Amino acid sequence: MKLILAVVQDKDSARLAQNLVKQGIRATKLASTGGFLHAGNSTFMIGTQDEQVDDVLRVIQASCRSREQVVTPMSPMGNQLESYVPYPVTVQVGGATVFVLDVAQFEQF
Repeated sequence: MKLILAVVQDKDSARLAQNLVKQGIRATKLASTGGFLHAGNSTFMIGTQDEQVDDVLRVIQASCRSREQVVTPMSPMGNQLESYVPYPVTVQVGGATVFVLDVAQFEQF
């Protein structure tokens, strides 16, 4: 058994949830916040059999896309002023960050 953790941008969250349901894949969705942009994300926890991992990954890949976003970096705290960039920069956001973990034991009560 595997546990799949998929961190996706909120813009892709509803589409992913809908596509998982269409495929009969059960998931738990948690609200989360990214550390770099401090923007809303959703983390999906999906427990699945080993042989279904590729199917789940295909649904995630088809549901989540990356995009460019212009952001203005936050002012740094402390003495890091020399590396602070005060103007907007374009960064790649979205897509999905996925972890596939082995499950040692599963219980449902």
